Amino acid sequence: MHAGLICELADAAIGTAHSTQIAEGESFASIDLKVNFIRPVWKSELRAVAKPLQSGNTVSHYTCEIFRDDGKLVAMAISSVMTLRGEKAAGR
Repeated sequence: MHAGLICELADAAIGTAHSTQIAEGESFASIDLKVNFIRPVWKSELRAVAKPLQSGNTVSHYTCEIFRDDGKLVAMAISSVMTLRGEKAAGR
């Protein structure tokens, strides 16, 4: 599987996790994303589990683990996410 797809899965899982932490009318943007690849994926259904490491007022930090359907770890990601409020969140 292409590494970019694994990165996208991690980013989507982290974004989904963060969206449960913000108020209505707020938005967010990823600041960074670092992925470590543990083992290859040839043909498997993947499962991503994202959790907050630290939830700040503006910047929060997350981890994400991606598993193959045999339960083995494929990749680990860390990311920082910025919460946008007011005018910064308008239209996003």
